[in-house]
Amino acid sequence: MPSRVISVCIAVAVVLLLPASVHAQSGPAPNDIERAGQSGWQFLKINGDARQAAMGGAFTAISSGDASAVFGNPASLADVRGFDVQVNALKWVADIGHQSLAVAGSVGDFGVFALSVAMLNYGDIPETINESNGADGTIPVVTGNTFTAGDIVAGLSYARKITDRLSVGGSFRLMRETIAELSMNNWSLDFGTMYYTGVKSLRVAVTARNFGPDSRFGGWSEQYQTESENVRMPLDIRAGIAMDFLDEDQSPHLLTVVVEGEHPNDGKEKFNLGASYGFDKTFYVRAGYKFNYDVQKFTFGAGINYPIGPCRGTFNYAYVDFGELTHVHMFSLGFAF
Repeated sequence: MPSRVISVCIAVAVVLLLPASVHAQSGPAPNDIERAGQSGWQFLKINGDARQAAMGGAFTAISSGDASAVFGNPASLADVRGFDVQVNALKWVADIGHQSLAVAGSVGDFGVFALSVAMLNYGDIPETINESNGADGTIPVVTGNTFTAGDIVAGLSYARKITDRLSVGGSFRLMRETIAELSMNNWSLDFGTMYYTGVKSLRVAVTARNFGPDSRFGGWSEQYQTESENVRMPLDIRAGIAMDFLDEDQSPHLLTVVVEGEHPNDGKEKFNLGASYGFDKTFYVRAGYKFNYDVQKFTFGAGINYPIGPCRGTFNYAYVDFGELTHVHMFSLGFAF
């Protein structure tokens, strides 16, 4: 037991210090460098699963056991038993719509496979052009026409339990982004691990998401005599720890606490804290807080599990506070067979 406790302490220290240590190596004055706006494909950061969102977005060490794990830590897919379907919908800020679907199936000792798709729709956007204003240059003019923009990503995921304590998983995803008549395509890889330390339910998890090449909206433009800039992927590395409490035998209560650190390549280091209380594996209330974000702060939500004939249904809700940008309501519906 002493060696096990030491190992856990080391793991916890690594989880909490990883973002700071990586950031400290990025330059001589890390506090003055935030890397904001240095990547595209921002819709990949949106996790539409209401359960994960309600817990402060701290999804890395959540052992969800459902298909929505593909949008967080794919290693959690290894906990899926049988067949699971998850549908997520939300209205993002500025009336932007986001929908996602994930389907996962277990193939016994071979592991768990999953298919997923997520879409973002920006709606109708008023067209604005620059018109000549004589000697004064140009002025912006609203034409009365509209255009639209959107994103879509589809992925194949796989997870497997290597031992009774260690699970690994990954995803390969193809994506497309369109703005008016312009478009670009790309691909990405996600990786995740989940390790149970053996000290009660304490677990440590790491994810690395959105590995992929740069992409462009177009080549050489005769009009502007230049090429479009490279669009980088929003690489995101996270490490988290989680533990269950009140989980004694025959107890109807379950309290899960999650702490997570995040190191993105296009912003400040961030920390997420979440908690979930469940009663009789049926009713759940959740809350979380996001540290070092520009506008996001509090989150909370609730969920219910209920039987539907031979399967089990789940319904989850999340509220995410966006400060000056008001708030976001998220809904997830699931079925497990």
